[in-house]
Amino acid sequence: MSRAFGYDAFGGPEVQTYFDRPDPQPREGELLIRLRAAGVARLDSLLRSGYVPALNGHVPFPQVMGMEAAGDVLAVGAGVSDIQVGDAVFGFALNGAGTYAETTVLPAANVARKPEKLSYESAATIPVSGTTALDALDGLDLPQGATVLINGVGGSTGLVTAQLAGARGLKVIGTGSDGKRPVAESLGVTFVSYNAGDVTEQVRALAPAGVDGVIDLVGGDSLRSVAGLVKDVKRLISVADMSVPELGGTFVVRRLDRSGLETVAALMVAGTIDPHITRTFPLDQAAEALAAVESGHATGKVVITFPA
Repeated sequence: MSRAFGYDAFGGPEVQTYFDRPDPQPREGELLIRLRAAGVARLDSLLRSGYVPALNGHVPFPQVMGMEAAGDVLAVGAGVSDIQVGDAVFGFALNGAGTYAETTVLPAANVARKPEKLSYESAATIPVSGTTALDALDGLDLPQGATVLINGVGGSTGLVTAQLAGARGLKVIGTGSDGKRPVAESLGVTFVSYNAGDVTEQVRALAPAGVDGVIDLVGGDSLRSVAGLVKDVKRLISVADMSVPELGGTFVVRRLDRSGLETVAALMVAGTIDPHITRTFPLDQAAEALAAVESGHATGKVVITFPA
C-alpha cells in the first residue's frame, strides 16, 4: 500500500483527501516508480475542478493529484527494454495515475532517465512546466532578435519560458504582479506590472509597433487584454485558455515525448535554465503546496518531496 493525496469528487479544495491505495501494477509499456519528487502545477487544480474532462473525466474516484514525477524504477511492464529497475527517471503520469503519492506508474514513452547531475526536485519540474515552455516557444518559431510577450511571467512555466526565450536570442517582455518583478528582471525580462496601470499601454510604450509573439499563461480577460498587441495573431499562443482560437490564436500543442524531457533536462544541467524552486513540501503538506500554486501568488516552482 502507498499513501496518496487526491480528491473524491470534482470541485474545490473541500474535495481533497488523503487515502491509501495498493501499489499500482505496471501494464505493458509502463514503469512503476517510487516517488522522490512531484512537481505542483496549476493544471493539478484544474483537473480537480473538472475543467479538463478529456484528461480525467473517465478516471474513477478517488483520483490522485499531479502529473509531474521523478523517482526510482521499482518494476517494468512487458515491452519495456530501454529502462531498467533501479534507474532514476522523470516524466508524465497519465491516465489518472497521479504523482502526489508514494508510488505511481508512468508510460515508458513519456519518461526519460534523470541525468546524474540533476536533482530529483529539479527533474520533477520538467514534465509540465519545462516542456510547456519548450512547446510554446517552438510553436511560435520566432527568429533571433524578435520580441516575445509572456503574459504571466512570474510563475514556474513563465520563468522557464523567459530563460529559454533569452537563450534563443529573443527579447522578452513579461507581465506579472509586483512581487514577481525581482526574479523576472534578474533573468533579463523587461517587466510590466499589473499594479502600475493599464498593461496594454505599458507594453505599447515599450513596443509601439507591437510584439512579434505572445505566450499567454493566464487566460481569461488577461489574455484578451494583450491579444491585440501581437503583430500577427497567428503568433498568439495560450497555455491557459482553450478559447484562444476565438481571438485568432492557437492553444499550445503539447508533445509529451522523451525528446522534450531530455532537451529541457540538458538545458538545466548546462545551467541555461534554473527551475527556480522556491518552496518544497512533504506529502503530508500536499494541500498547502497546492494552495500556494492555486492562489496564483507563488513565484517560481513548488515541489512535493519524498524521503529516499
